[in-house]
Amino acid sequence: MTTDVAGTARVRGNDYRILQPLQEDLAPELTVSVVIPAYGGQDKLDLVLAGLAGQTYPAELTEVIVVDNGSAPPLRLPAVRPERTRLIVCAEPGRASARNAGLAEATGDVIHWLDSDVVLTPGAIAAHMRWHHAAPYLVVTGYIRFTDAEVPRELPDDLERHFEPAAPHAWIVDLVERTDGLTDNPQRPFSLHVGGATSVNARLIEAAGPMDDELILGQDTEMGYRLGQAGAVFVPEPSARAYHLGPTMRMRGKQPIDRVSHAFVADRIPAYRWLRGHPGRQWKVPYVTVVVDGTAGYDSVRATVDALLAGTLPDLSVLVLGPWDTLGRDRRAPLKDPDLDLVLVQGHYRHEGRVRLSATESVDPAVPFVLRLPPGWVPGEDSLARLLDLARDEGLGLVNVLLHESSQGVVAARLERASAFARARIVVAPGEDLDDAVDSVSGVTWVEAGTYGFTTEPGAILGRRGAYRARLEAQAEAARLAKEAERLRGQVAKWRDEAGRWRKSTVELRREVGTLRRQLAAAGRAQQSLRVLVSTTMKRALRKRLRG
Repeated sequence: MTTDVAGTARVRGNDYRILQPLQEDLAPELTVSVVIPAYGGQDKLDLVLAGLAGQTYPAELTEVIVVDNGSAPPLRLPAVRPERTRLIVCAEPGRASARNAGLAEATGDVIHWLDSDVVLTPGAIAAHMRWHHAAPYLVVTGYIRFTDAEVPRELPDDLERHFEPAAPHAWIVDLVERTDGLTDNPQRPFSLHVGGATSVNARLIEAAGPMDDELILGQDTEMGYRLGQAGAVFVPEPSARAYHLGPTMRMRGKQPIDRVSHAFVADRIPAYRWLRGHPGRQWKVPYVTVVVDGTAGYDSVRATVDALLAGTLPDLSVLVLGPWDTLGRDRRAPLKDPDLDLVLVQGHYRHEGRVRLSATESVDPAVPFVLRLPPGWVPGEDSLARLLDLARDEGLGLVNVLLHESSQGVVAARLERASAFARARIVVAPGEDLDDAVDSVSGVTWVEAGTYGFTTEPGAILGRRGAYRARLEAQAEAARLAKEAERLRGQVAKWRDEAGRWRKSTVELRREVGTLRRQLAAAGRAQQSLRVLVSTTMKRALRKRLRG
Protein backbone atom coordinates (compact mmCIF):
# COMPACT_ATOMS: atom_id res chain seq x y z
CA MET A 1 0.00 0.00 0.00
CA THR A 2 1.38 3.41 -1.02
CA THR A 3 1.41 5.98 1.78
CA ASP A 4 3.03 9.33 2.46
CA VAL A 5 5.28 9.98 5.45
CA ALA A 6 2.25 10.74 7.61
CA GLY A 7 0.71 7.38 6.75
CA THR A 8 -2.17 8.55 4.53
CA ALA A 9 -2.92 5.87 1.94
CA ARG A 10 -2.70 6.93 -1.71
CA VAL A 11 -5.34 5.40 -3.92
CA ARG A 12 -4.59 5.63 -7.62
CA GLY A 13 -7.69 6.45 -9.61
CA ASN A 14 -10.55 4.67 -7.86
CA ASP A 15 -8.66 1.45 -7.14
CA TYR A 16 -9.39 1.28 -3.41
CA ARG A 17 -8.17 -2.35 -3.24
CA ILE A 18 -4.85 -1.19 -1.82
CA LEU A 19 -6.63 -0.02 1.33
CA GLN A 20 -6.77 -2.13 4.47
CA PRO A 21 -10.13 -1.68 6.23
CA LEU A 22 -10.08 -1.72 10.01
CA GLN A 23 -10.02 -5.27 11.31
CA GLU A 24 -13.05 -6.36 13.25
CA ASP A 25 -11.02 -7.15 16.37
CA LEU A 26 -9.65 -3.58 16.58
CA ALA A 27 -11.50 -0.80 18.41
CA PRO A 28 -12.89 1.93 16.11
CA GLU A 29 -12.21 5.58 16.81
CA LEU A 30 -14.20 7.61 14.29
CA THR A 31 -17.60 9.05 15.13
CA VAL A 32 -20.54 8.89 12.73
CA SER A 33 -23.61 11.07 12.33
CA VAL A 34 -26.61 9.39 10.70
CA VAL A 35 -28.77 12.05 9.02
CA ILE A 36 -32.36 11.01 8.21
CA PRO A 37 -34.63 13.45 6.33
CA ALA A 38 -38.27 12.45 6.80
CA TYR A 39 -41.68 13.59 5.60
CA GLY A 40 -44.51 11.56 7.12
CA GLY A 41 -44.20 7.78 7.28
CA GLN A 42 -43.98 7.47 11.05
CA ASP A 43 -44.44 3.68 10.87
CA LYS A 44 -41.44 3.25 8.58
CA LEU A 45 -39.32 5.73 10.54
CA ASP A 46 -39.96 3.70 13.70
CA LEU A 47 -38.50 0.60 11.98
CA VAL A 48 -35.51 2.56 10.65
CA LEU A 49 -34.64 3.85 14.13
CA ALA A 50 -35.12 0.39 15.61
CA GLY A 51 -32.66 -0.92 13.02
CA LEU A 52 -30.17 1.76 14.04
CA ALA A 53 -30.61 0.82 17.70
CA GLY A 54 -29.47 -2.69 16.84
CA GLN A 55 -26.24 -1.70 15.08
CA THR A 56 -22.98 -3.34 16.12
CA TYR A 57 -20.98 -0.12 15.78
CA PRO A 58 -20.37 1.43 19.23
CA ALA A 59 -23.35 3.51 20.38
CA GLU A 60 -21.07 6.09 22.00
CA LEU A 61 -19.54 6.82 18.57
CA THR A 62 -22.92 7.16 16.85
CA GLU A 63 -25.41 10.01 16.74
CA VAL A 64 -28.69 10.08 14.81
CA ILE A 65 -30.33 13.26 13.55
CA VAL A 66 -33.90 12.96 12.29
CA VAL A 67 -35.06 15.97 10.27
CA ASP A 68 -38.83 16.47 10.12
CA ASN A 69 -39.40 18.19 6.80
CA GLY A 70 -42.84 19.62 7.59
CA SER A 71 -44.81 16.47 8.41
CA ALA A 72 -48.43 16.75 9.49
CA PRO A 73 -48.89 15.53 12.11
CA PRO A 74 -45.31 16.18 13.25
CA LEU A 75 -43.03 13.20 13.60
CA ARG A 76 -42.03 11.84 17.00
CA LEU A 77 -39.15 9.73 18.24
CA PRO A 78 -40.19 6.17 19.14
CA ALA A 79 -39.14 4.37 22.29
CA VAL A 80 -36.82 2.02 20.42
CA ARG A 81 -34.06 4.20 19.05
CA PRO A 82 -30.35 4.86 19.51
CA GLU A 83 -29.55 6.68 22.74
CA ARG A 84 -28.00 9.68 20.97
CA THR A 85 -30.94 10.57 18.72
CA ARG A 86 -32.22 14.07 18.07
CA LEU A 87 -35.27 15.33 16.21
CA ILE A 88 -35.08 18.70 14.49
CA VAL A 89 -37.49 20.50 12.15
CA CYS A 90 -36.74 21.94 8.71
CA ALA A 91 -39.63 24.00 7.36
CA GLU A 92 -38.04 24.49 3.93
CA PRO A 93 -39.50 21.71 1.75
CA GLY A 94 -37.26 19.33 -0.14
CA ARG A 95 -34.96 16.48 0.76
CA ALA A 96 -31.83 18.52 -0.01
CA SER A 97 -32.89 21.25 2.41
CA ALA A 98 -33.67 18.67 5.10
CA ARG A 99 -30.34 16.94 4.66
CA ASN A 100 -28.50 20.24 4.83
CA ALA A 101 -30.32 21.08 8.04
CA GLY A 102 -29.24 17.76 9.53
CA LEU A 103 -25.71 18.25 8.22
CA ALA A 104 -25.49 21.60 10.01
CA GLU A 105 -26.26 19.82 13.31
CA ALA A 106 -23.93 16.85 12.73
CA THR A 107 -20.70 16.49 14.70
CA GLY A 108 -19.39 13.15 13.41
CA ASP A 109 -16.17 12.45 11.56
CA VAL A 110 -18.34 10.65 9.00
CA ILE A 111 -21.80 11.58 7.71
CA HIS A 112 -24.07 8.64 6.94
CA TRP A 113 -27.04 9.57 4.75
CA LEU A 114 -30.06 7.38 5.42
CA ASP A 115 -33.59 7.60 4.05
CA SER A 116 -36.53 7.27 6.40
CA ASP A 117 -37.72 4.10 4.64
CA VAL A 118 -34.38 2.21 4.59
CA VAL A 119 -33.74 -0.34 7.35
CA LEU A 120 -30.09 -1.23 7.92
CA THR A 121 -28.99 -4.74 8.78
CA PRO A 122 -27.16 -4.90 12.15
CA GLY A 123 -23.58 -4.75 10.83
CA ALA A 124 -24.14 -2.16 8.10
CA ILE A 125 -22.67 0.92 9.82
CA ALA A 126 -19.68 -1.08 11.08
CA ALA A 127 -19.03 -2.25 7.49
CA HIS A 128 -19.04 1.39 6.35
CA MET A 129 -16.82 2.61 9.14
CA ARG A 130 -14.11 -0.04 8.66
CA TRP A 131 -13.37 1.64 5.32
CA HIS A 132 -13.39 5.16 6.74
CA HIS A 133 -10.66 4.17 9.19
CA ALA A 134 -8.46 3.27 6.18
CA ALA A 135 -8.44 6.67 4.42
CA PRO A 136 -9.91 10.13 5.05
CA TYR A 137 -11.39 10.70 1.59
CA LEU A 138 -13.85 7.86 1.04
CA VAL A 139 -17.48 7.64 -0.01
CA VAL A 140 -18.92 4.21 0.88
CA THR A 141 -22.24 2.92 -0.40
CA GLY A 142 -24.07 -0.15 0.87
CA TYR A 143 -26.27 -2.52 -1.08
CA ILE A 144 -29.99 -1.79 -0.87
CA ARG A 145 -32.63 -4.40 -1.60
CA PHE A 146 -36.20 -3.35 -2.38
CA THR A 147 -38.94 -5.30 -0.67
CA ASP A 148 -42.68 -5.47 -1.27
CA ALA A 149 -43.24 -7.21 2.06
CA GLU A 150 -45.87 -5.81 4.39
CA VAL A 151 -44.49 -3.17 6.74
CA PRO A 152 -44.48 -4.83 10.20
CA ARG A 153 -45.54 -3.10 13.41
CA GLU A 154 -42.22 -4.00 15.02
CA LEU A 155 -38.82 -4.71 13.54
CA PRO A 156 -38.43 -8.48 12.96
CA ASP A 157 -35.51 -10.26 14.57
CA ASP A 158 -34.71 -11.92 11.22
CA LEU A 159 -34.83 -9.18 8.58
CA GLU A 160 -34.00 -11.52 5.74
CA ARG A 161 -36.79 -13.94 6.55
CA HIS A 162 -39.39 -11.16 6.66
CA PHE A 163 -38.28 -8.91 3.78
CA GLU A 164 -37.08 -11.45 1.22
CA PRO A 165 -37.57 -12.04 -1.62
CA ALA A 166 -36.39 -8.56 -2.51
CA ALA A 167 -34.98 -6.93 -5.64
CA PRO A 168 -31.42 -5.57 -5.78
CA HIS A 169 -30.50 -2.00 -6.67
CA ALA A 170 -30.03 -3.19 -10.25
CA TRP A 171 -28.27 -0.25 -11.85
CA ILE A 172 -25.72 0.00 -9.01
CA VAL A 173 -25.03 -3.73 -9.19
CA ASP A 174 -24.57 -3.41 -12.96
CA LEU A 175 -22.26 -0.37 -12.59
CA VAL A 176 -20.11 -2.19 -10.03
CA GLU A 177 -19.92 -5.43 -12.02
CA ARG A 178 -18.97 -3.87 -15.36
CA THR A 179 -16.21 -1.75 -13.80
CA ASP A 180 -14.64 -4.49 -11.68
CA GLY A 181 -15.99 -2.98 -8.48
CA LEU A 182 -15.42 0.61 -9.70
CA THR A 183 -11.65 -0.02 -9.85
CA ASP A 184 -11.20 -0.19 -13.65
CA ASN A 185 -10.87 3.55 -14.44
CA PRO A 186 -14.63 4.22 -14.33
CA GLN A 187 -15.56 7.54 -15.91
CA ARG A 188 -18.36 8.30 -13.45
CA PRO A 189 -17.74 6.55 -10.10
CA PHE A 190 -19.62 9.36 -8.37
CA SER A 191 -22.87 7.78 -9.60
CA LEU A 192 -22.46 5.44 -6.63
CA HIS A 193 -23.38 8.27 -4.25
CA VAL A 194 -27.01 7.58 -3.43
CA GLY A 195 -28.68 9.11 -0.41
CA GLY A 196 -30.41 5.98 0.77
CA ALA A 197 -27.39 4.35 2.43
CA THR A 198 -24.12 6.18 1.73
CA SER A 199 -21.47 7.43 4.15
CA VAL A 200 -19.03 10.28 3.46
CA ASN A 201 -16.02 11.63 5.30
CA ALA A 202 -17.14 14.94 6.82
CA ARG A 203 -14.05 16.77 5.56
CA LEU A 204 -14.97 15.83 2.00
CA ILE A 205 -18.41 17.36 2.45
CA GLU A 206 -16.83 20.47 3.92
CA ALA A 207 -14.65 20.76 0.82
CA ALA A 208 -17.42 19.95 -1.67
CA GLY A 209 -20.21 21.92 -0.02
CA PRO A 210 -23.74 20.87 1.00
CA MET A 211 -26.46 19.54 -1.25
CA ASP A 212 -27.77 21.80 -4.00
CA ASP A 213 -31.26 22.74 -2.83
CA GLU A 214 -32.04 24.40 -6.18
CA LEU A 215 -32.31 20.98 -7.82
CA ILE A 216 -35.70 19.30 -8.02
CA LEU A 217 -34.20 15.82 -8.53
CA GLY A 218 -30.71 14.41 -8.94
CA GLN A 219 -29.29 16.01 -5.78
CA ASP A 220 -27.50 12.82 -4.73
CA THR A 221 -25.70 12.40 -8.04
CA GLU A 222 -24.77 16.08 -8.27
CA MET A 223 -23.31 16.03 -4.78
CA GLY A 224 -21.48 12.80 -5.62
CA TYR A 225 -19.91 14.60 -8.57
CA ARG A 226 -18.68 17.45 -6.35
CA LEU A 227 -17.35 14.95 -3.80
CA GLY A 228 -15.37 13.36 -6.62
CA GLN A 229 -14.04 16.80 -7.55
CA ALA A 230 -12.94 17.18 -3.92
CA GLY A 231 -10.80 14.03 -4.23
CA ALA A 232 -13.18 11.27 -3.14
CA VAL A 233 -12.71 7.56 -3.75
CA PHE A 234 -15.99 5.65 -4.11
CA VAL A 235 -16.27 2.23 -2.48
CA PRO A 236 -19.16 -0.24 -2.87
CA GLU A 237 -19.55 -2.42 0.23
CA PRO A 238 -21.75 -5.53 -0.29
CA SER A 239 -21.78 -6.46 3.40
CA ALA A 240 -23.41 -3.13 4.31
CA ARG A 241 -26.90 -4.33 3.48
CA ALA A 242 -30.24 -2.59 3.86
CA TYR A 243 -33.89 -3.04 2.95
CA HIS A 244 -35.89 -0.32 1.26
CA LEU A 245 -39.51 -0.54 2.35
CA GLY A 246 -41.28 -0.44 -1.00
CA PRO A 247 -40.13 0.81 -4.43
CA THR A 248 -38.44 4.16 -4.97
CA MET A 249 -39.99 7.00 -6.93
CA ARG A 250 -37.47 6.28 -9.73
CA MET A 251 -38.54 2.63 -9.89
CA ARG A 252 -42.16 3.72 -10.24
CA GLY A 253 -41.39 5.93 -13.24
CA LYS A 254 -37.81 6.09 -14.59
CA GLN A 255 -38.48 8.03 -17.79
CA PRO A 256 -40.35 10.99 -16.28
CA ILE A 257 -37.82 11.10 -13.42
CA ASP A 258 -34.90 11.18 -15.87
CA ARG A 259 -36.65 13.83 -17.93
CA VAL A 260 -36.82 16.19 -14.96
CA SER A 261 -33.42 15.28 -13.52
CA HIS A 262 -31.48 15.58 -16.77
CA ALA A 263 -32.89 19.02 -17.48
CA PHE A 264 -31.09 20.33 -14.38
CA VAL A 265 -28.01 18.15 -13.83
CA ALA A 266 -26.77 18.73 -17.39
CA ASP A 267 -25.82 22.26 -16.31
CA ARG A 268 -23.95 21.05 -13.24
CA ILE A 269 -22.26 17.74 -14.16
CA PRO A 270 -19.89 18.14 -17.12
CA ALA A 271 -19.04 14.43 -16.98
CA TYR A 272 -22.49 13.67 -18.43
CA ARG A 273 -21.27 14.40 -21.95
CA TRP A 274 -24.32 12.83 -23.63
CA LEU A 275 -26.54 15.48 -22.03
CA ARG A 276 -24.46 18.22 -23.65
CA GLY A 277 -25.04 17.42 -27.30
CA HIS A 278 -25.76 21.02 -28.31
CA PRO A 279 -22.83 22.21 -30.47
CA GLY A 280 -22.59 25.76 -29.18
CA ARG A 281 -24.45 26.59 -25.97
CA GLN A 282 -22.88 27.47 -22.63
CA TRP A 283 -23.32 25.61 -19.34
CA LYS A 284 -23.20 26.62 -15.70
CA VAL A 285 -20.17 24.38 -15.10
CA PRO A 286 -17.95 24.13 -18.20
CA TYR A 287 -15.96 21.00 -19.02
CA VAL A 288 -12.66 22.89 -18.95
CA THR A 289 -11.45 26.32 -17.87
CA VAL A 290 -8.39 27.76 -19.61
CA VAL A 291 -6.27 30.19 -17.60
CA VAL A 292 -4.38 32.81 -19.66
CA ASP A 293 -2.15 35.66 -18.48
CA GLY A 294 -3.83 38.78 -19.86
CA THR A 295 -0.82 41.06 -19.27
CA ALA A 296 1.35 39.54 -22.06
CA GLY A 297 0.19 41.93 -24.78
CA TYR A 298 -3.04 42.34 -26.69
CA ASP A 299 -1.96 40.51 -29.85
CA SER A 300 -0.56 37.48 -28.02
CA VAL A 301 -3.54 37.20 -25.69
CA ARG A 302 -6.03 37.59 -28.51
CA ALA A 303 -4.30 34.97 -30.68
CA THR A 304 -4.55 32.43 -27.86
CA VAL A 305 -8.05 33.23 -26.64
CA ASP A 306 -9.62 33.52 -30.07
CA ALA A 307 -8.17 30.15 -31.10
CA LEU A 308 -9.61 28.56 -27.95
CA LEU A 309 -13.06 30.03 -28.61
CA ALA A 310 -12.98 28.77 -32.22
CA GLY A 311 -11.96 25.20 -31.33
CA THR A 312 -14.00 22.04 -31.67
CA LEU A 313 -14.74 22.03 -27.93
CA PRO A 314 -17.21 24.84 -27.19
CA ASP A 315 -17.84 23.57 -23.64
CA LEU A 316 -15.18 25.76 -22.05
CA SER A 317 -14.54 29.04 -20.28
CA VAL A 318 -11.45 31.23 -20.47
CA LEU A 319 -10.14 33.03 -17.40
CA VAL A 320 -7.95 35.99 -18.41
CA LEU A 321 -5.87 37.28 -15.51
CA GLY A 322 -4.95 40.93 -15.14
CA PRO A 323 -5.37 44.08 -13.02
CA TRP A 324 -8.68 44.94 -14.68
CA ASP A 325 -10.20 46.75 -11.72
CA THR A 326 -7.31 49.22 -11.59
CA LEU A 327 -7.43 50.30 -15.23
CA GLY A 328 -8.31 53.85 -16.16
CA ARG A 329 -8.95 55.19 -19.63
CA ASP A 330 -7.00 58.08 -21.07
CA ARG A 331 -9.66 59.63 -23.27
CA ARG A 332 -7.47 62.55 -24.41
CA ALA A 333 -4.49 60.53 -25.67
CA PRO A 334 -5.60 56.86 -25.74
CA LEU A 335 -2.81 55.77 -28.07
CA LYS A 336 -0.21 56.94 -25.52
CA ASP A 337 -1.87 55.15 -22.61
CA PRO A 338 0.85 52.99 -20.91
CA ASP A 339 -1.84 50.37 -20.21
CA LEU A 340 -3.18 50.42 -23.75
CA ASP A 341 -2.75 46.66 -24.37
CA LEU A 342 -4.59 45.84 -21.15
CA VAL A 343 -7.35 48.26 -22.11
CA LEU A 344 -7.64 46.55 -25.50
CA VAL A 345 -7.85 43.06 -23.97
CA GLN A 346 -10.46 44.26 -21.52
CA GLY A 347 -12.49 46.00 -24.18
CA HIS A 348 -12.24 43.09 -26.61
CA TYR A 349 -13.53 40.40 -24.23
CA ARG A 350 -15.65 42.36 -21.75
CA HIS A 351 -18.89 41.11 -23.30
CA GLU A 352 -17.82 37.63 -24.43
CA GLY A 353 -19.88 35.12 -22.43
CA ARG A 354 -17.18 32.44 -22.30
CA VAL A 355 -14.40 34.82 -21.19
CA ARG A 356 -14.04 36.10 -17.65
CA LEU A 357 -11.63 38.88 -16.74
CA SER A 358 -10.31 38.50 -13.20
CA ALA A 359 -7.53 39.87 -11.05
CA THR A 360 -7.14 36.56 -9.21
CA GLU A 361 -7.29 32.95 -10.27
CA SER A 362 -10.66 31.66 -9.10
CA VAL A 363 -11.74 28.52 -10.92
CA ASP A 364 -15.00 26.84 -9.97
CA PRO A 365 -13.96 23.62 -8.16
CA ALA A 366 -16.74 21.79 -10.01
CA VAL A 367 -14.90 22.29 -13.34
CA PRO A 368 -13.24 18.92 -14.07
CA PHE A 369 -10.22 20.20 -16.04
CA VAL A 370 -8.05 23.32 -15.99
CA LEU A 371 -5.64 24.20 -18.81
CA ARG A 372 -2.87 26.72 -18.08
CA LEU A 373 -1.73 28.05 -21.43
CA PRO A 374 0.99 30.71 -21.96
CA PRO A 375 -0.31 33.58 -24.13
CA GLY A 376 1.03 33.66 -27.66
CA TRP A 377 0.75 29.90 -28.02
CA VAL A 378 -2.11 29.03 -30.32
CA PRO A 379 -3.86 25.67 -30.07
CA GLY A 380 -5.10 23.98 -33.20
CA GLU A 381 -8.78 23.57 -33.85
CA ASP A 382 -8.88 20.12 -32.19
CA SER A 383 -5.90 20.45 -29.80
CA LEU A 384 -7.85 20.92 -26.59
CA ALA A 385 -10.34 18.15 -27.36
CA ARG A 386 -7.49 15.71 -28.07
CA LEU A 387 -5.69 16.57 -24.83
CA LEU A 388 -8.90 16.03 -22.86
CA ASP A 389 -9.45 12.67 -24.57
CA LEU A 390 -5.92 11.63 -23.58
CA ALA A 391 -6.42 12.62 -19.94
CA ARG A 392 -9.84 10.98 -19.72
CA ASP A 393 -8.99 7.72 -21.50
CA GLU A 394 -5.80 7.12 -19.51
CA GLY A 395 -7.07 8.50 -16.20
CA LEU A 396 -4.24 11.06 -16.05
CA GLY A 397 -4.13 13.79 -13.43
CA LEU A 398 -1.72 16.05 -15.34
CA VAL A 399 -0.77 16.36 -19.00
CA ASN A 400 2.20 18.64 -19.65
CA VAL A 401 2.60 20.03 -23.16
CA LEU A 402 6.22 20.86 -24.02
CA LEU A 403 5.92 24.09 -26.00
CA HIS A 404 9.53 25.27 -26.11
CA GLU A 405 12.84 24.31 -24.56
CA SER A 406 16.01 26.41 -24.44
CA SER A 407 18.93 27.25 -22.19
CA GLN A 408 16.59 29.64 -20.37
CA GLY A 409 14.26 26.83 -19.40
CA VAL A 410 11.11 25.06 -20.48
CA VAL A 411 7.85 26.64 -21.59
CA ALA A 412 4.92 24.32 -21.08
CA ALA A 413 1.14 24.20 -20.94
CA ARG A 414 -0.55 22.16 -18.21
CA LEU A 415 -3.85 20.31 -18.38
CA GLU A 416 -4.83 19.52 -14.78
CA ARG A 417 -7.59 17.20 -13.61
CA ALA A 418 -9.15 19.00 -10.63
CA SER A 419 -10.13 15.83 -8.75
CA ALA A 420 -6.59 14.43 -8.94
CA PHE A 421 -5.10 17.65 -7.58
CA ALA A 422 -7.71 17.75 -4.80
CA ARG A 423 -6.78 14.24 -3.67
CA ALA A 424 -3.07 15.00 -4.02
CA ARG A 425 -3.50 17.94 -1.63
CA ILE A 426 -5.01 15.55 0.92
CA VAL A 427 -2.12 13.06 0.80
CA VAL A 428 0.87 15.27 -0.10
CA ALA A 429 3.75 15.01 2.37
CA PRO A 430 5.49 18.09 3.82
CA GLY A 431 8.06 19.34 1.34
CA GLU A 432 6.82 17.06 -1.44
CA ASP A 433 6.14 18.56 -4.86
CA LEU A 434 2.41 18.52 -5.54
CA ASP A 435 2.95 17.18 -9.07
CA ASP A 436 4.67 14.14 -7.59
CA ALA A 437 1.67 13.52 -5.36
CA VAL A 438 -0.60 13.86 -8.42
CA ASP A 439 1.55 11.28 -10.20
CA SER A 440 1.08 8.84 -7.32
CA VAL A 441 -2.73 9.12 -7.27
CA SER A 442 -3.52 9.59 -10.95
CA GLY A 443 -0.53 9.78 -13.30
CA VAL A 444 1.45 12.47 -15.12
CA THR A 445 2.70 12.56 -18.71
CA TRP A 446 4.44 14.86 -21.21
CA VAL A 447 3.50 15.39 -24.86
CA GLU A 448 5.03 17.41 -27.70
CA ALA A 449 3.40 20.67 -28.80
CA GLY A 450 3.61 19.80 -32.49
CA THR A 451 1.92 16.45 -31.97
CA TYR A 452 -1.12 18.22 -30.54
CA GLY A 453 -1.17 21.17 -32.91
CA PHE A 454 0.18 24.00 -30.73
CA THR A 455 2.05 26.76 -32.58
CA THR A 456 3.08 30.41 -32.28
CA GLU A 457 1.75 31.22 -35.75
CA PRO A 458 -1.93 32.14 -35.63
CA GLY A 459 -3.89 30.67 -38.51
CA ALA A 460 -7.07 31.87 -40.11
CA ILE A 461 -10.04 31.11 -37.90
CA LEU A 462 -12.60 29.22 -39.91
CA GLY A 463 -15.63 30.43 -38.01
CA ARG A 464 -19.02 28.78 -37.84
CA ARG A 465 -20.22 29.95 -41.26
CA GLY A 466 -16.95 28.89 -42.82
CA ALA A 467 -17.18 25.60 -40.97
CA TYR A 468 -20.71 25.16 -42.30
CA ARG A 469 -19.53 25.77 -45.86
CA ALA A 470 -16.58 23.46 -45.32
CA ARG A 471 -18.90 20.79 -43.98
CA LEU A 472 -21.20 21.13 -47.01
CA GLU A 473 -18.19 20.94 -49.34
CA ALA A 474 -16.92 17.89 -47.47
CA GLN A 475 -20.35 16.26 -47.69
CA ALA A 476 -20.52 17.01 -51.43
CA GLU A 477 -17.01 15.63 -51.92
CA ALA A 478 -17.90 12.56 -49.90
CA ALA A 479 -21.00 12.05 -52.06
CA ARG A 480 -18.90 12.47 -55.23
CA LEU A 481 -16.32 9.99 -53.99
CA ALA A 482 -19.05 7.57 -52.99
CA LYS A 483 -20.56 7.83 -56.46
CA GLU A 484 -17.15 7.33 -58.05
CA ALA A 485 -16.50 4.36 -55.79
CA GLU A 486 -19.84 2.88 -56.84
CA ARG A 487 -18.94 3.41 -60.52
CA LEU A 488 -15.57 1.74 -60.00
CA ARG A 489 -17.23 -1.14 -58.16
CA GLY A 490 -19.53 -1.56 -61.18
CA GLN A 491 -16.55 -1.45 -63.54
CA VAL A 492 -14.73 -4.02 -61.44
CA ALA A 493 -17.81 -6.25 -61.53
CA LYS A 494 -17.96 -5.83 -65.33
CA TRP A 495 -14.26 -6.73 -65.60
CA ARG A 496 -14.81 -9.75 -63.41
CA ASP A 497 -17.68 -10.92 -65.64
CA GLU A 498 -15.58 -10.36 -68.74
CA ALA A 499 -12.63 -12.16 -67.18
CA GLY A 500 -14.98 -15.04 -66.40
CA ARG A 501 -16.06 -15.16 -70.02
CA TRP A 502 -12.43 -15.10 -71.09
CA ARG A 503 -11.64 -17.95 -68.79
CA LYS A 504 -14.59 -19.91 -70.19
CA SER A 505 -13.51 -19.17 -73.76
CA THR A 506 -9.97 -20.25 -72.97
CA VAL A 507 -11.21 -23.57 -71.64
CA GLU A 508 -13.34 -24.11 -74.76
CA LEU A 509 -10.43 -23.19 -77.06
CA ARG A 510 -8.18 -25.58 -75.20
CA ARG A 511 -10.76 -28.29 -75.69
CA GLU A 512 -11.01 -27.50 -79.48
CA VAL A 513 -7.22 -27.48 -79.84
CA GLY A 514 -7.08 -30.84 -78.08
CA THR A 515 -9.70 -32.26 -80.46
CA LEU A 516 -7.87 -30.88 -83.53
CA ARG A 517 -4.61 -32.30 -82.26
CA ARG A 518 -6.23 -35.71 -81.87
CA GLN A 519 -7.80 -35.45 -85.34
CA LEU A 520 -4.48 -34.38 -86.84
CA ALA A 521 -2.72 -37.29 -85.19
CA ALA A 522 -5.39 -39.66 -86.53
CA ALA A 523 -4.98 -38.17 -90.02
CA GLY A 524 -1.22 -38.58 -89.76
CA ARG A 525 -1.66 -42.20 -88.81
CA ALA A 526 -4.13 -42.73 -91.67
CA GLN A 527 -1.72 -41.10 -94.12
CA GLN A 528 1.09 -43.31 -92.95
CA SER A 529 -1.09 -46.39 -93.33
CA LEU A 530 -2.02 -45.26 -96.85
CA ARG A 531 1.61 -44.81 -97.76
CA VAL A 532 2.43 -48.28 -96.51
CA LEU A 533 -0.52 -49.71 -98.47
CA VAL A 534 0.47 -47.89 -101.67
CA SER A 535 4.06 -48.97 -101.31
CA THR A 536 3.08 -52.56 -100.74
CA THR A 537 0.68 -52.55 -103.72
CA MET A 538 3.29 -51.03 -106.03
CA LYS A 539 5.86 -53.54 -104.96
CA ARG A 540 3.47 -56.40 -105.68
CA ALA A 541 2.58 -55.01 -109.09
CA LEU A 542 6.22 -54.56 -109.99
CA ARG A 543 7.10 -58.11 -109.02
CA LYS A 544 4.18 -59.39 -111.02
CA ARG A 545 5.31 -57.49 -114.11
CA LEU A 546 8.85 -58.71 -113.79
CA ARG A 547 7.68 -62.25 -113.59
CA GLY A 548 5.62 -61.90 -116.75
